[in-house]
Amino acid sequence: MLMAKPVLHTYRMAEGVTAFSTTRHGGTSKGKYGELNINPYCGDDADAVAANRAALCALLGIDDGQLLLSHQVHGTENRLVSTDFFALPSGVRGMVLDGADSIMTNVEGVCIGVSTADCIPVLLYDPVHRAACAIHAGWRGTVKRIVLKSVAEMVAAYDTRPSDLLAVVGPGISVEHFEVGQEVYEQFEQAAFDMAAISRKLDKWHIDLPECNRLQLLQAGVNEGGIHMSGICTYTRSDEFFSARRLGVESGRIFTGILLTETV
Repeated sequence: MLMAKPVLHTYRMAEGVTAFSTTRHGGTSKGKYGELNINPYCGDDADAVAANRAALCALLGIDDGQLLLSHQVHGTENRLVSTDFFALPSGVRGMVLDGADSIMTNVEGVCIGVSTADCIPVLLYDPVHRAACAIHAGWRGTVKRIVLKSVAEMVAAYDTRPSDLLAVVGPGISVEHFEVGQEVYEQFEQAAFDMAAISRKLDKWHIDLPECNRLQLLQAGVNEGGIHMSGICTYTRSDEFFSARRLGVESGRIFTGILLTETV
């Protein structure tokens, strides 16, 4: 049987970088996981996940061990992946990544990424120090300012200057479709977010997660011109991108990744 070819939504960040989000197309998963899901934690068939992962690695030109995805927990923990990481047994590598919602690396030939289906994926690239970060910003991580913390981690690890960073805010649920209860609204309010900028009152409160994370990038010192907003609402485009609110929790996940391609 021919291996399916994954269909990717790509971002032009810089030379020497491959940045993308997977679509639902070009995989072997079925039903609400169909077709292209590489997340092993959401209930999909393990063989289909493995086949999809192998197809994505083949497309990227990397080995399976070079595609890194953690078991995310809606927190703010960041993991630094150095060359030492790859000297660890594979099981230990998984344990190191477990619980991280942000991963950063400066190792070429390694694709780091996060898994989402309405939450906001954010990619960062430091072209001066050749370092990258992939961030999973659900509403809980956003309230806890995971993007701001991840930029600070890059500054500490790589001497990154925030003004040098290039950022992508990938596919996620739009303000029109992210309805929240009063308790969620109050968490943002208590965390000192500018509610006039990030919320709307329709029948109930709605929160603008992409804008929340764009504002965090600006607060961290990233230049406005260095931020690319995908503008893709997963809820309205659930035929192309997974949406847990539209499809249910037992469905596939988008993988948004960044790969520092090897230089000659």
